[in-house]
Amino acid sequence: MKKENIYILGIESSCDDTSAAILCDNRVLSNVVSSQKIHAEYGGVVPELASRAHQQNIVPVVDLALKKANVTKDQLNAIAFTRGPGLMGSLLVGTSFAKSLAFGLNIPLIDVNHMQAHILAHYIAEENQNTPPFPFLALTISGGHTQIVKVNNHFSMEVIGETIDDAVGEAYDKSGKLLGLGYPAGPEIDRRAQLGNPKAYKFTKPKVDGLNFSFSGLKTAILYFVQRETKVSPDFVKTNLNDICASIQYTIIGILMDKLKLAVAQTGIEHIAIGGGVSANSGIRKALKTGEQKFGWTTYIPKFEYTTDNAAMIGIVGYLKYLENDFTDFDVMATARLKI
Repeated sequence: MKKENIYILGIESSCDDTSAAILCDNRVLSNVVSSQKIHAEYGGVVPELASRAHQQNIVPVVDLALKKANVTKDQLNAIAFTRGPGLMGSLLVGTSFAKSLAFGLNIPLIDVNHMQAHILAHYIAEENQNTPPFPFLALTISGGHTQIVKVNNHFSMEVIGETIDDAVGEAYDKSGKLLGLGYPAGPEIDRRAQLGNPKAYKFTKPKVDGLNFSFSGLKTAILYFVQRETKVSPDFVKTNLNDICASIQYTIIGILMDKLKLAVAQTGIEHIAIGGGVSANSGIRKALKTGEQKFGWTTYIPKFEYTTDNAAMIGIVGYLKYLENDFTDFDVMATARLKI
């Protein structure tokens, strides 16, 4: 029988956000995220700067999470942390802190796969939030990953499609860089796409067999397009930026939806859940809702605060593993390329 009031501290440090969350069972009591703004100056995450910032942020972030939840460290039943995938230096900070604190408090340690956590964030208890039944298909889309995952249960997942080069988040950021937009470019492209004509310019979708994705060719096509048009009109990008962004987003969403339709046809599974930072994109959310009406899918879209990297999603996996007594040895190591 489950012990009442299981308190889990979740720690996330896979990239450039330091986050800590307190969960009581499957309910989030606090979810604190400290973002690192310095990377915008470099047009992307600088690993060494990220790990240093994690070292500065992790103690105050955990302390604030405990205070916001009105929970003391002595009430914690276990500590869950991101083992991977991610930047090794960043992961080491979270892993080392979690191991030290769990050892000092003499409570269990639980390692979490970052990509599984994006999927299982759907099981955080929220009002008016439905959870997908097993089996379901998860589209995990972020700056580092693009995957279609067949989810059989909480801990049985199979990657049935993934990118063979760039992730979808990279496609947004690299396209944005070509257009002179800041980093990260995804939110700005999404905002401008809502003001433009998605069919103003046509970009060819890459032909990739099966359920795998490719986005590097799209980036190259956009580069040649911008070079060609600016040679004719130097102000082309500035004058047509909204239409360009809308056309890029329309193409990216089309690629994702085509593969999802194929995955549904191949598996017969019509429950679709999304996760990862790019799932905050309004165009992708709208396309999924359209797919729900057009194809009879049931779609599951997480709250915005659980899409980007956050510790609440680490905490919910920690809770589910705690129920199974699935704990981690203290000699566990961070793994930058950890697979689902």
